[in-house]
Amino acid sequence: MGTVCPSPLAVLVLLFICLEASVASSSGVPLYKNPSATVEARVQDLLQRMTLEEKVGQMMQIERSVANPSIIQKNFVGSIISGGGSVPKDRASPTDWMDMVDGFQKAALSTRLGIPLMYGIDAVHGHNNVYGATIFPHNIGLGCTRDPDLARRIGEATALEVRGTGIQYVFAPCIAVCRSPSWGRCYESYSEDPDLVRKMTQIIVGLQGKPSKAGVPFVAGQHNVAATAKHYVGDGGTYHGIDENNTLSSFKSLVNIHMVGYFDAIAKGVSTIMASYSSWNGKKMHGNRFLISHVLKKQLGFKGFVISDWQGIDRMLSPPNLNYTYSVETGVNAGLDMIMIPFDYVTFHDDMIALVKSGYISTQRVNDAVRRILRVKFSMGLFEHPFADRSLTGMVGAQEHRELAREAVRKSLVLLKNGKSKNDPILPLSKHASKILVAGSHANDIGRQCGGWTITWQGQAGNITPGTTVLDAIKSTVHSSTQVVYEESPDTSFAKGKGFDYAIVVVGEEPYAEMLGDNTNLTIPDGGIRTIQNVCSSVKCVVVLISGRPLIVEPYLPLMNAFVAAWLPGTEGKGITDVLFGDYQFEGKLSRTWFKSASQLPMTVGDKYYDPLFPFGFGLTAMAVEGR
Repeated sequence: MGTVCPSPLAVLVLLFICLEASVASSSGVPLYKNPSATVEARVQDLLQRMTLEEKVGQMMQIERSVANPSIIQKNFVGSIISGGGSVPKDRASPTDWMDMVDGFQKAALSTRLGIPLMYGIDAVHGHNNVYGATIFPHNIGLGCTRDPDLARRIGEATALEVRGTGIQYVFAPCIAVCRSPSWGRCYESYSEDPDLVRKMTQIIVGLQGKPSKAGVPFVAGQHNVAATAKHYVGDGGTYHGIDENNTLSSFKSLVNIHMVGYFDAIAKGVSTIMASYSSWNGKKMHGNRFLISHVLKKQLGFKGFVISDWQGIDRMLSPPNLNYTYSVETGVNAGLDMIMIPFDYVTFHDDMIALVKSGYISTQRVNDAVRRILRVKFSMGLFEHPFADRSLTGMVGAQEHRELAREAVRKSLVLLKNGKSKNDPILPLSKHASKILVAGSHANDIGRQCGGWTITWQGQAGNITPGTTVLDAIKSTVHSSTQVVYEESPDTSFAKGKGFDYAIVVVGEEPYAEMLGDNTNLTIPDGGIRTIQNVCSSVKCVVVLISGRPLIVEPYLPLMNAFVAAWLPGTEGKGITDVLFGDYQFEGKLSRTWFKSASQLPMTVGDKYYDPLFPFGFGLTAMAVEGR
C-alpha cells in the first residue's frame, strides 16, 4: 500500500491548530478555555485531554429524576433531560427551573475538565412542559398557515421562554412528513407534503439564530437554543401509520418524501438530529449505519451530533432490552453520538467502557461522537455562559408571545363550510345577537384545547395551565348585552326551546401523544357527535373541531351551517373568535388531505385515486367586517 500524503489544506489546518495550542499553553490557560480560539481547535485540545470515562460520560443523557451532583461528577454526565411532565415541582416557576438547572451545571463544572452539560427538553409547541408558558398551535395547524416567517417568530419566542427557565437545548422541530392521519404523532407534522415541511424548517432559524455558514451547528447567543430536527428518517411513513413501525419504500422515495426536510435543517445549521424509533424496510433506524453514518454524516455533511430517542437503544430489539449490550454496540457503531438513556446510566456506562476496551466499538468512533458533542457545546457558547440568565424569567408566558400565539391560531384555522348554501353564509357571526348557545366538551377546557405534549407527555383535560378558553374568548368578544349560555351536552329540547340566535359547538379528540394516539377509527368521540346532532338539528350552528388530524365528518356535515378545523390551537382561544366574529378573515389552507372515510387511507395529494372530502390546500374565506 502506497504512502498517503495529506492535502495542503489539511496541513494548514493542523499547523493553525498547533499554533493556537502553543499560544494558549504559553499563557497558562488551556486552549479549550480560550473563547478567541476556533471551535475546532478548542474541540481538539479538549478531546486529547479526556479519558475514556470522560468521553463516555459526554455521550450520556440522563433523566433529571435520577440526576444529582454526585452522579454527574462521578460519571462526567454530558446532558440531562426532562421527560414529559418531569418538573422540579408542581407548577414550578421559572426561577425553580433555573435553580435546578444551575445546580446540575455547578456539579458538571466541578469535574476535572469542567465541561458544561446541556439540559434538553421537548418544546414542541412552545415551552410546553412548563406551567404558565405560552402554548402555540401544534405543527399540523402551523402547516395550514403556510407562513415560514411566522414559524421563525414562534421559534424566537419559544427560545426566549426556554432560556427563561435556564434550559439551552430543545427536541424540536419535528419535521416528519405524516402520510397517514392514523399515526398518533400526525399533529407533530406540518404536512403530508414534503415541500411544505421544508418551508416550515424556518423555525430552526428562530430557535437558533441565522447561521453565518450553512451546514455548521450554530446557536447565535444566550437568547437562542440548540435545536433538534427529528425523527430521522421516515417516521411519518410507517405501515398503516403505526407508531415506531416499519416504513416500506425505495431509497429514492425515502429521500424525496421523508429526507428532504433534513437538507434544509442541515443548511440552517441545526445542532442535533434525533434518530427515529421506526424502521426502514425492516431495519431499525437506531441501528442503521448506512442512513446515519454514510448518508447523514458523510453525504449530507451533518457536523452536529445524532441523539437517540428516549430509550431508543432499549427498543432496538423486541422485546425491549433483549440484549442491551448488543443494542449499545449496534447503535453507537451505526453513528449515534449521544444516548438518551435516560434511567439506567450505570449499565450503559459499563457496557460502553467494556465494548471499547474489547474493541467492539473503536476509539475513533467514540472520538467522533464526543467531537460532535463538544462542537455543539462550544458553538452555543456554553463554556463561556454555562448558567441561566436570571433577567429572562419574565419571558415565560410573556404577553407579546401570547399575542403571537393568537396570531398563529387565527392564521391556522381552516374554514371548510360556510352556509348550507353558497348564498346563505353564517360567518362572520354577529357580536350583537340577543342570545347564543356555546356547547361541547372542548369549549371550556384548556387541556383539550392544547392536546398532547402539554404540561405532561400525554396531556390531559382540564384547565391545566393559564390560557383563554374558547368560551372565555366568546364572552369577551360579543357585545355586553348578548347573553352567552354554556351547556356542555345539551339535548334537543334545550337547544330548540331557549330562543338562541345561533350556537357555537366546540368538540374534538381527547389529548394523546405518540403510540397512544394511533387510531384507525378516526371518528369524533360519541359525546361530540351527539352534541352536534342535538344542537345543529335545532338551531343555526357553527362547529369548531379541536383535533390533531382530520376526522370523519361527512355524515354530520349537512347538519352544520359552518364547519371550522381548529386543530390543537393552544392556550390562546381568542385567535378563534378573531375570525369567527369577523375581526380577521380566514386564511388557513389544509396542510393535509381530509378524507371521506378511513377505508381510503392512506391517501395523499397526488395519489392516482384521489377522492377526498376536502382536498389538500382547500380553505374558504369569510371576509373580515370593517368596524366590528
